[in-house]
Amino acid sequence: MAARSGGFVGKVLRVDLSTGKIGTEDTIERYASVLGGAGIGYRVLWDEVPAGTGPFEAANKLVFAAGVLVGTSVPCNGRATVTTIFPTCWPRPLVGSGHMGGHFAAKLKYAGYDALIVEGKADKPVWLMIRDAHVEIRDARHLWGTGIRRTTLEISQEMGPDCVVAAIGQAGENQAPMGMVVNSVSHSAGGVGGVMGAKNLKAVAVQGSGAVRIAGDKGEWEKLVKFHLSLLGGNNQHVVPSFPTPQSEYYNPASRWIGRPGKRWGAAKPPVEITGNIHDVNRIAYRTNSAAYFLGEEAWKYTVRGNGCTACPIRCHTMLKVPSVAAKFGIPDTAQNTCIALQFGRKFFKGLDGKNSGEAAIEACMVGMHLADDLGLWSNYGQLQRDLQKLYEGGYLKAKLGAKEYASIPWDKYENADPAFLLDIIPRIANRQGELGDVLSRGTGAIFDQWSIPEAEWAGDHTTTYWKMGHPKHHANEDDGQCGVIINTQYNRDAQCHSHSNFVRNGLPLDVQKKLAAGIWGSPDALDAPGDYTPANVHKARRAKWALVRKELHDALGVCNWMGPWAASPLRARGYAGDDSLESKFLSLATGQAMDREALDAAGERIFTLHRALTIRDMGQMDMRARHDLVPPWVFEDPRGAAPFAKGSIRMDPADIARAMDFFYEAMGWDKETGAPGRARYAALGIADVGEKLAAAGLTPQDAK
Repeated sequence: MAARSGGFVGKVLRVDLSTGKIGTEDTIERYASVLGGAGIGYRVLWDEVPAGTGPFEAANKLVFAAGVLVGTSVPCNGRATVTTIFPTCWPRPLVGSGHMGGHFAAKLKYAGYDALIVEGKADKPVWLMIRDAHVEIRDARHLWGTGIRRTTLEISQEMGPDCVVAAIGQAGENQAPMGMVVNSVSHSAGGVGGVMGAKNLKAVAVQGSGAVRIAGDKGEWEKLVKFHLSLLGGNNQHVVPSFPTPQSEYYNPASRWIGRPGKRWGAAKPPVEITGNIHDVNRIAYRTNSAAYFLGEEAWKYTVRGNGCTACPIRCHTMLKVPSVAAKFGIPDTAQNTCIALQFGRKFFKGLDGKNSGEAAIEACMVGMHLADDLGLWSNYGQLQRDLQKLYEGGYLKAKLGAKEYASIPWDKYENADPAFLLDIIPRIANRQGELGDVLSRGTGAIFDQWSIPEAEWAGDHTTTYWKMGHPKHHANEDDGQCGVIINTQYNRDAQCHSHSNFVRNGLPLDVQKKLAAGIWGSPDALDAPGDYTPANVHKARRAKWALVRKELHDALGVCNWMGPWAASPLRARGYAGDDSLESKFLSLATGQAMDREALDAAGERIFTLHRALTIRDMGQMDMRARHDLVPPWVFEDPRGAAPFAKGSIRMDPADIARAMDFFYEAMGWDKETGAPGRARYAALGIADVGEKLAAAGLTPQDAK
């Protein structure tokens, strides 16, 4: 990249809380090869954080990083990654990233920084004030012990309403591994709040008056933005509506594009009725209502509007106004969120976990959103809630907890699916109150350690959807067969990868999907319909690689992997094809440095391989295949006894998954016996120094001792 490249704003801010030293370094000189986002985070951890460092040690670092395209007009560009030694990874902490939307990443860029590196530990609670080039470490003792909402309000009153505050609540202050950081009211990065708390860092607030320079032709840029908008579907890039309409050739009832004309945002003032052409790019936000998708038709009458991140027309955070919760539970009647965070409260109750489960479910969601987003407590993609269900219903808690503590918990409210139960259990966890609160605050691995419960009791249970290392599956075999399994083996937390599932679940008929698949991955056999799986093949493995590389690229560019990639589109005139080179076109125009799809994919593979190298180094273990890339037993079983590849079953076959992993390692250029890259692969990806260091430690295949 040229020294005056656009896209990057040029500086990385570094703050040492131990010494108070504040400085900057040049982004392009050091980090251009890893682009931004998690790429910068991985590079900092590789270079600066010694193997074996614990997540709450002062030597650990937090890297808040925006991507190259953040702060531009690229649709869906508001993502930030927070990379660190991840505290919920079990049995040993390893590298991981939390991801958050909102407006923090853009503000960081507008202030003049591509990333913020936080190191050391303050001797008292502090918050970090960033106002363009003016950066201060300020006293936060008056904020310590308060929730995220009050912290955000007080800092905003001090700095001005145009700042963005990323703060922790009591969970983070208590160094709960399940703590999270929240910005822009409801946009959170899970698992990193406790690391902030360990550094005595209450919040980071950013005010920026700058802009992001586009180096390429502005007219071409505007054309590409308009083209990108034309490719967008609904939430998670579902490209057909869920309802039949003469305006669309296809529809799919499972699509998240549920904004049928005639539906109303009933709590808006005045109520808003959805009208007009479903393909109008100025009305894209009407397509998505996450609350109605997850909770059912009842949610429409409580909908105020959609909300979301910088430059995103999808607005997947649904804002709800439910007057009854103020009187019943003493909380504000308005809240907003999306996906699992939207459902944080109701996920504790089995009886409420379904569409059209009524007002009790919506009230539980409201209570859960209010408490979790204020206390800063993460759900671990719903694993927290499933853990509590299994612990209670399996009799573990009655056997393990003392009688006094067990009796202090209002289990009658739990059994009656009363949202008032949440007023007890969520603060109990965030504040690490009692043995139950402490264990649940530390994540699933703490259950195994504290109470000597074998991991196999979770890993063999379909209802927990537990995968490995203290984390659940995330769009695995239930969505995408072998491809989903491969993806779920690769990270040290839940995969957070949507590249594959967004394509498989986009709503198009299978024959159309297969035609698109042939053009991208070389064969229509690169995918199957969910629950109708065929044996592994090399094309599925290549698609798994593509999905992982795209996930890393999106984290590095700062665009949303919940919406991308844009491999399919709503456009019949294009044969429903998207544009697999869209990211490289934007990057080329932003930076002024031409980079085609293949070159950008190589950069994504470099970033992904750096994550692999960090994992190998910190595990002190080269045999990733046997020790890391694990598949839980429930994947190889069907509760009804169906055989692998039986239609309607998501059961996988062990021998077939072994073949799928062979294909994947081959596609990555890794050793098939160990799943580890060799020195030559590191060198080919431009990170020879990483390969040499691992080789010296005997952690590359040809150098094993």
